[in-house]
Amino acid sequence: MSNKAAVLFRVVAIAEALSWTGLLVGMFLKYVVELGEGGVPVLGAVHGALFVLYVVTTLAVARPLGWRFGTVVLALLAAIPPLFTWWFEKWALRRGKLDGPQRLQYGGTGLYVRRGSDDAVASA
Repeated sequence: MSNKAAVLFRVVAIAEALSWTGLLVGMFLKYVVELGEGGVPVLGAVHGALFVLYVVTTLAVARPLGWRFGTVVLALLAAIPPLFTWWFEKWALRRGKLDGPQRLQYGGTGLYVRRGSDDAVASA
């Protein structure tokens, strides 16, 4: 996974998930514990910006990573429920979706190549 597009996607996906977490904690403090604003205005703005950045990044990296339409739709849908961008990032990493179409030819790690596949690499 030496691809810059994959690294960018992973960073933005995790940041978006963490911003969701911060916003949920802030909302809990505001509405359940009733400790005032709880940072909700700031955390809401940060999460909103990271949500938009995640959508734009997903659309930008889809072609370089060789994602099909279904993968792009799944990545975009993952932005809606809390923490699903992190789940999608882990799923995509395990499935080789972050290595790009030529992952083994041009220096991709092939960390999760399935055994018995044609492009399997002997582990060191």
